Amino acid sequence: MRRCETHFLQAGFCRHPEALTLAGGRLGSTVYPALVGLFLHPDEGPVLFDTGYDPAFFQATRSFPQRLYRWLTPPTLTGGSAAEQLARFGLAPVDVRWIVLSHFHGDHIAGLHAFPGARIACARQGLDAARRGGAWPALLGGVLRELIPADIDERLVFFEGRPRVSLPGDFRPFEDAADLFGDRSLLAVELPGHCPGHWGLVSRGEDDRSHFLTADASWSSRAIRENRPPPAITTAFLGRTRPYRETLGRLHRMVCDSPDVLITPSHCAERAAQIRARHDHPA
Repeated sequence: MRRCETHFLQAGFCRHPEALTLAGGRLGSTVYPALVGLFLHPDEGPVLFDTGYDPAFFQATRSFPQRLYRWLTPPTLTGGSAAEQLARFGLAPVDVRWIVLSHFHGDHIAGLHAFPGARIACARQGLDAARRGGAWPALLGGVLRELIPADIDERLVFFEGRPRVSLPGDFRPFEDAADLFGDRSLLAVELPGHCPGHWGLVSRGEDDRSHFLTADASWSSRAIRENRPPPAITTAFLGRTRPYRETLGRLHRMVCDSPDVLITPSHCAERAAQIRARHDHPA
């Protein structure tokens, strides 16, 4: 695999009971960060994996019924949006050439408006599902259509249309992926269950560390290590329970067999703490 310098940003967080995301979890309110991947590709330039929360999320949920989204998972945006945090790396939003979307839930796409010049890579299935049906079904599925750019069709590259390549052995039992740039640098991997068109991203850092950004295939690293899915009420509400649990089981097997692969679920507080510690005390 071709190496990419790899970083992570935290664009806000939300709160809800741990018991909704982890079998046997606590009923108390728990913090779930919104992590964003930043890849510095040697040819394509800066690439983002998702965008996290953004002021646009609060604008999109200002009225009923969309405001229900904000009530059910109360968000906080501290430390700036993903677009604002790019300055730490000497970058501006205009420098971002690509945004890779794991799926179309509002907490993953809220910052799209800040990158009008970026191409967008996503699953055709995910976009089709986000556009299907009325406002209420979309909202109940976690989609805020106001956050989808009006010109998205002119900027799209679909995972389903990219060449398929075999994954390195340390990612088994996942076998193949979509090669986004044709150089095996960023590989999109389908992770069914959470919602239609839900994908993760595989990369290899400049330090030769393998990364797997798993989006919402789990809400924590602990869930993967212990193979502890959310209760069926959660997975059935957002997606499909059986495929979700199958995906989580595959991630669990991968962790057991290849512990050196660094897995980053989008909302994992444990990974967020590790990222902060590395940022505050770089090697």
